[in-house]
Amino acid sequence: MAIRTVSTRPFDGQRPGTSGLRKKVAVFQQEHYLENFVQSVFDSIGDFKGETLVLGGDGRYFNRQAIQTILRMAAANGFGRVLVGRHGILSTPAASCVIRKHGAFGGLILSASHNPGGPSQDFGIKYNTGNGGPAPEAVTEAIYRRTQSIDCYRIVDAPDIDIDRTGTCALEGMAVEVIDPVADYAALMQEIFDFDAIRDLLGNGFRFVFDAMHAVTGPYAVEIFERQLGASEGCVIRAEPLEDFGGGHPDPNLTYAKELVERMFDEHAPDLGAASDGDGDRNMILGARFFVTPSDSLAILAANAQRVPGYAGGLSGIARSMPTSQAADRVAEALGIPCYETPTGWKFFGNLMDAGRVTLCGEESFGTGSDHVREKDGLWAVLFWLNVLAVRRMSVASLVRGHWRRFGRNYYSRHDYEGVDMTAAEAVMARVRKAQEHLPGSKLAGRVVRACDDFAYTDPIDGSVSRHQGLRILFEDGSRIVFRLSGTGTSGATIRMYLESYEPDPSRQGLDAQQALAGLIAAAVDVSGLHELTGRQQPTVIT
Repeated sequence: MAIRTVSTRPFDGQRPGTSGLRKKVAVFQQEHYLENFVQSVFDSIGDFKGETLVLGGDGRYFNRQAIQTILRMAAANGFGRVLVGRHGILSTPAASCVIRKHGAFGGLILSASHNPGGPSQDFGIKYNTGNGGPAPEAVTEAIYRRTQSIDCYRIVDAPDIDIDRTGTCALEGMAVEVIDPVADYAALMQEIFDFDAIRDLLGNGFRFVFDAMHAVTGPYAVEIFERQLGASEGCVIRAEPLEDFGGGHPDPNLTYAKELVERMFDEHAPDLGAASDGDGDRNMILGARFFVTPSDSLAILAANAQRVPGYAGGLSGIARSMPTSQAADRVAEALGIPCYETPTGWKFFGNLMDAGRVTLCGEESFGTGSDHVREKDGLWAVLFWLNVLAVRRMSVASLVRGHWRRFGRNYYSRHDYEGVDMTAAEAVMARVRKAQEHLPGSKLAGRVVRACDDFAYTDPIDGSVSRHQGLRILFEDGSRIVFRLSGTGTSGATIRMYLESYEPDPSRQGLDAQQALAGLIAAAVDVSGLHELTGRQQPTVIT
């Protein structure tokens, strides 16, 4: 074996962000492309000589090839040890868990989250720091700058490592330890939740189904739900991780988890249905013929947290992303704890958790988590629901409706227009900005507009300022309309339109959300010119 220094040149990287680098597989397969990005990471993260790196991904196409390249580069650059998930598998929350448990310097996670996989689809890679969370802006900016000036990378000439069996081998003086990808994560879940209570629930007629969507959580769900908790064999559907996610879109929502949704709205529906996404950090919760919005889920878990052993001592605070509904704010007020409103992005929650300011956090995009790791965590959320239901002994629908009666209902919906031409998407946002200038004090959808802004956030921990995080129209009655452009895709733009209205009267809490929000939806479309400017008459996804 020998270490080679390969001459290269700057490349088309990506502006910094917590989601790392996401491109089509064909882009990553270009000569030197993956190597350039990995070397840019290694050149930007400090002195890691002799340290431990965690490595794994969601099993999508190109995952295994990328792992072999990264192993050879880690050895050439001086890491002392790499912990890699067997078969190249590590869910994003499990990677965070492993980084934290083993005191690793950091980790490389190979995933494009909930985006489709396959030879013509998406691939991604991101760096997480020693706290287990996504790299902060200072690091991602340094990585990006390095991609603009890189002139060489270092790599070991060596055969592939067998990553299909646990064990340790040497690669140019670096230890490569292939680990069980589930073990550390499952042990952490046992510390947080009352597994005995959940076993009792599942063993006494409670019916449960989990859709792994042929993505990374399949092995985790089978081990934890079926083997450790005694759920019925086969309750985990689409359990085998596949490189193309079985041709599906591994995004746990009402559109893409169609098989699960049909089962949960059947007359013989199970008591609880759940799903997770490509890399295991998102979750969807369904009761029998009942959908729980992610915003309500965060609020309900917070209100019931002290019923779970890991949170029996209470919560230090709650955090939610700005587009997420204000349901959690009402719980925080009742508990006498702070609730932080942050930009979208888990790194903002990580700062608050590292400082001990918050315990639970969540985003409306089906992401919920706590300070047990520094990523959102899909299976953790499902276990939380099972634990609460095991204690409360009521249906999902009854639990949610009882929460509404106590705290009021935040009617809430998100309309996604995916794959929009970028010029058209920017025109929509420009139209909204122009409208914001004269809206305050006027009436829209029969409500008085209190204020309009482009959300900005000053981090209370590090003082950093994040601007242009979403265009908001705020009403005097607490209702909101929010517009954002999302950068999670690899082609086109996604316009996200968020609608929210608060209803304290229990007699008016039983409406369909789209019906309750119809006036706001129509007003938002009119103000933005969305249909006119994009040519789209309907959203791609409604949640």
